[in-house]
Amino acid sequence: MTDSTANEPVDEVEARPRNAFLTFLRDLVVILVIAFLVSFVVKTFLVRSFYIPSGSMKDTLQVDDRILVNQLSPELMAVERGDVIVFTDPGGWLTARAVTPPSAFEWVLQQVGLLADTSEEYVIKRVIGLPGDTVACCNPRGQLSVNGVPIKEPYVLLPETGAPVSKDDFSVDIPAGSYWVMGDNRYASKDSRYNRDTPGKGFVLEDEIVGRAFVINWPFSRFGWLGSHPDSFAGVPDPAGTPAPAAQGPSGG
Repeated sequence: MTDSTANEPVDEVEARPRNAFLTFLRDLVVILVIAFLVSFVVKTFLVRSFYIPSGSMKDTLQVDDRILVNQLSPELMAVERGDVIVFTDPGGWLTARAVTPPSAFEWVLQQVGLLADTSEEYVIKRVIGLPGDTVACCNPRGQLSVNGVPIKEPYVLLPETGAPVSKDDFSVDIPAGSYWVMGDNRYASKDSRYNRDTPGKGFVLEDEIVGRAFVINWPFSRFGWLGSHPDSFAGVPDPAGTPAPAAQGPSGG
């Protein structure tokens, strides 16, 4: 009986599994390259990950929360009152502190959006006033008002029940192209109120906005959507005096 494999070249028989392994490696590299390119495009143009380093947004956001930020705002999606936004430091807002630089591997993951950005040059606050608005605090009931209308702020953390929503009184007219922002932890937030002596005079320019935070994605126990509380601002007129439309559905946060 003749062995049919006896006449096959030895190297051809041995090459089959080796070629299959090389094909697998090639496909794996292609998949990884595509995945990194997609992640880079998403991170650059659509969604970006950040982590929360301080308690200025408690109880909405806790220290070390990871959030996702929609970078279509404000270019394609208008920033609204109540939105939680991430923006670059307008200058002088952040206190310098030692930061452990990321490893080379962590840096690569940050660049493609697979790891939260740990840079200290970003700030996160809630938008209270839009360009042209007048924001003032506090009325006899301890409330903040926008364009003369007092608003209820269920997202604010206060040191005690009945405390004013701001430790210090203020009244400000917001110039064109600028926003007034405040932290939810009102008595522990260095926000627009306390940066009036910086180059931006406490305002955040539209060009400085990275995007709107829309979800807490880590830890899993705190996973949830970040709402803008439209009900709180539903009765606020715009600077021209036209009332804003009534909010539809429950507010998040």
